[in-house]
Formats: sequence, structure tokens, C-alpha cells
Amino acid sequence: MSFEENPFLIAHKPVEDGFPFEVETDSLGDSMGLRLPNRSMYMVQGKVGSGKSLISQRLTHGMLENGVKVLVITTELTTRGWIEQMESIGYGVTHAIREGRLMVLSRYGTVAESKDDVTLDDVLASPAVPAADVVVFDSASALMPTDLDDSGRFALMQQFRKIASDGRSFLLCVDPDEMDGKLLHSMRASSEVVLDMENAMIGGEIKRNIVVTRFLRAAGPIQTSIGWRVEPGMGFIVDITAVS
Repeated sequence: MSFEENPFLIAHKPVEDGFPFEVETDSLGDSMGLRLPNRSMYMVQGKVGSGKSLISQRLTHGMLENGVKVLVITTELTTRGWIEQMESIGYGVTHAIREGRLMVLSRYGTVAESKDDVTLDDVLASPAVPAADVVVFDSASALMPTDLDDSGRFALMQQFRKIASDGRSFLLCVDPDEMDGKLLHSMRASSEVVLDMENAMIGGEIKRNIVVTRFLRAAGPIQTSIGWRVEPGMGFIVDITAVS
């Protein structure tokens, strides 16, 4: 099947009142605003191993379960590897791909055909972007230019904002060690949702927290810190003893 024949590119009715991501298997939606705002930018920031990818996968799963059309751009895994990762934590996505509700693009191709020269502009020019409700970049920092001046950073934010204003949102996973500090600051300042991933070693165990630094236009209550873990086959689990 050619790219042009992919069912993902068939026009659909866009979601207008935000993107629900709740699922029956966990209470993340109840703890984090119920819906992600539409026409917006969401940033998930953390260093390697902090859980950025897992959070983006949980949000992707939740949105797909609620009828949201999602495009995933992965710079870390092959297309097959990303799908297998989702399957391993209990989030099957093959049906969503067949039904045209999910598309996964990788700089490594399906198996391992690396494309080192892929740029952010190349990705944003893809016909899959305007077909999606939400575009997930995991990770966005690997695609961000590192030599922008103030006007270049402003132009990049304008580019994201223009695409978002046409009816879609961006979920950007970023590692601060991979990015220009000024561009990172600009992205955080421009995002409606900012989630900071924090880990701490307590009693010989790693405790993981989502710190909700900003969440505009929420449809429900928001906890400022959400403890969580992932169990194979069970997916994301909110640690209710660590929610504040």
C-alpha cells in the first residue's frame, strides 16, 4: 500500500472540544485534567530514562481509545519497534492502524533503514500532519535545530502555532540535554501543557512522578504531582499513595 493510499489520510471530522485520554485501566485522566486542549502544544520534558516515551505512549493509547486520530513520529525506535513496545505494555495498536486512526513514522524506517538527514521541516511537511488531530514527537529534541538566533526561534514557534491553529495539537517529548537552552525555554513558554518527569531513589526503588507544571483549559481537576509506574501487560498504573 502506498503512502497516498493509507486510510489515515482520509478526511475525518476533527475533535473540537479537547482530546479525552481516560481509560478504564487507570485513573490518569481523573488526575490530569480529563482532556488535553485542542490547537495546542504539550511538552513532556525529562532526561534519558525519566519515562517521557512511556507517558507519550500512555497518552497516545488513551486518545486512540477515545476516537482521537494520532500521528506518532519516533526518532528512537523503528516503526515495528514502537508498535512492539506498545504491545509489550498492553496497548495494542494494530487495529487502530488498520482503521486509519493511527500512523507511525520513524527516521529508522520499518526495520532499520536509518535516515540521518531527516529534518523537522521534512516532518512538518508530511501530508500525514494535517490529517491528524494530535502529532506526537518522541523525541522532538532530536529533530530541533541547534543554531537558531532569536528570530529563528520565534519563527519556529510561529510555524508550530500556525499548524496548530489549523486544527491539530503537538505532543513534544524533549530531553533538555539535547536542546539549545533558549529554544527549550521558548517551547516551554509557548506550551499550554508542560509535564516535567522526575525520578527519585527511595528505599532502594525508583519512584517516578509527573509534575504538572502547566495545564491550561483543563476539563477536570489537576493533581500537581502524580506518582506512576508501568507493569508489563498491564500498562500505566497511577500510584495513589504518591498523588498530591
